[in-house]
Amino acid sequence: MSWDRSKGRPEPIRALNRIIELENGEPLVSLADYAPSVIIKRPSVIPFLRLQVAQKLEIAAQNLPPGYKIGVVDAWRPFERQVKIWNWFYGSLEKVRPDLNFAAKRRIVCRFVAPVDQKAPPGHTTGAAVDVWLLDADGNEVDVTSPFERLAGAPTYVYGLTETADRNRSILVMAMLKAGFSNCRDEWWHYSFGDAGWAVRMDETTCIYGRIDLDPGLYKDQDDEWNVRLLSRINPFLEAGAPGQARPKPNP
Repeated sequence: MSWDRSKGRPEPIRALNRIIELENGEPLVSLADYAPSVIIKRPSVIPFLRLQVAQKLEIAAQNLPPGYKIGVVDAWRPFERQVKIWNWFYGSLEKVRPDLNFAAKRRIVCRFVAPVDQKAPPGHTTGAAVDVWLLDADGNEVDVTSPFERLAGAPTYVYGLTETADRNRSILVMAMLKAGFSNCRDEWWHYSFGDAGWAVRMDETTCIYGRIDLDPGLYKDQDDEWNVRLLSRINPFLEAGAPGQARPKPNP
């Protein structure tokens, strides 16, 4: 895949596991209360983040130029959901590339989903990570990916974006970074503050958030919706969007 490797910082699992966790006990808070300017874009989103993270997300939303909004497509995530996501990605890759050995498949999957068997907990399970889209004033998704489809345009600094997509992506990236987030350079939509991923990207040796859990009763409806959506998801490793095969959208 062709992308600018001079920007962002890699975050190998071994580096994440070296981060010392100094949990500060900060609570998960409602985005409706602490980030009222953002739009919850999917009914499966569990709308909670750590206090400082939610506050920074509101700052990012306020940093956007007029006519733009931030849409949240994932926030805090229960560990059980994280396990299901990892297994689904692995199974999807297995269907497309059964020829690869386990180690190769794991490396590919871990580019897009944090593993669940490591010392460092996945960012979303700490309440420190959030996945966002750029929206227009009416709440419609703004183009930040053309001419690519699916995972082909996932790296934040991928080459070959159209002028419009590149401009829009830059608006989102700059607003989030200015608010104090760090970005996973493999995923233009993924940002965090205070977790192990943030610490690695910011050259810190400690992080302030570890795994945190909520009463499942507080998110039963969102979990039911998410489980239904999982059944209809398109395999992200199909040819047009497979990692390592950045291909433009076909002409209509």
